[in-house]
Amino acid sequence: MRLKEYLSERRARVDAALEDLLPADEAGGAVLEAMRYSVFAGGKRIRPILCLAGAEAMGGDPERVMFCACALEMIHTYSLIHDDLPAMDDDELRRGVPTNHTVYGEGMALLAGDGLLTQASVLLTDPEQTQGLDPARVLAAAQVVMRAAGYLGMVGGQAVDLASENLAPDLATVQYMHAMKTGALLTASVHSGAILAGGDEGQVGRLMRYGRRIGLAFQIADDLLDLEGDTATLGKQVGADQARGKMTYPAVVGASQARAMGQDLVDQAAAIAQDLGPGAEPLVLIARYIMERTY
Repeated sequence: MRLKEYLSERRARVDAALEDLLPADEAGGAVLEAMRYSVFAGGKRIRPILCLAGAEAMGGDPERVMFCACALEMIHTYSLIHDDLPAMDDDELRRGVPTNHTVYGEGMALLAGDGLLTQASVLLTDPEQTQGLDPARVLAAAQVVMRAAGYLGMVGGQAVDLASENLAPDLATVQYMHAMKTGALLTASVHSGAILAGGDEGQVGRLMRYGRRIGLAFQIADDLLDLEGDTATLGKQVGADQARGKMTYPAVVGASQARAMGQDLVDQAAAIAQDLGPGAEPLVLIARYIMERTY
């Protein structure tokens, strides 16, 4: 399998589904326009692709979990909109285009993020989208996703991030913060796909261990890219973490050791996925890609 082609094909399918599930509608007004602006501003679609791949690893049909994959992308996009606000990171560039609040204003950006998070909840519990799936598994997957998005996951991690600015670097804090801020939703992505596709307790548990490792590795890669990448490739300003006194892996252990930690994590994740058999090959390749990516 060629990972580049796999990611490109899956990204196109996710984009098409997002267009169907979040269509342009004059009745939606300015807030829907602002929601669509950030959803369709680009992005790797890693979280929805992980959801699809989690289902595939269980032998399931990825199209049956597309609603969940799209909900995950809506949640991720909402978090980026809010993260860019002046009250948070005050960024002006995201995915190579102006951030939502610089185009639509802070109030509308807040509402766009709120709209995406709410629409994700609608999708996760939509009878039309979940028809034919085991209701208990639908509920379990929805719980996994929304818990990962909340104060026990992404929101909680962001709160720690804010509270930790300009404090002395501490490895335990960094690991805890990023396991919640980045790792929780990445883990929930592959976890929810596996649940919906009928994975048993052992399989689902294995994918949770996989997700936790790639979640931390993904953040390590992001920290390194902010330190060593370039604005044109990343589509956002580099060096922002250091300028704001953010607590990052390179700030705590140095770039070289951070890279080694990330590589060890993706090696572990690839080995975990490999044990699930040929259906999990995309997960193996995605794990190895994380520390190699340039944006």
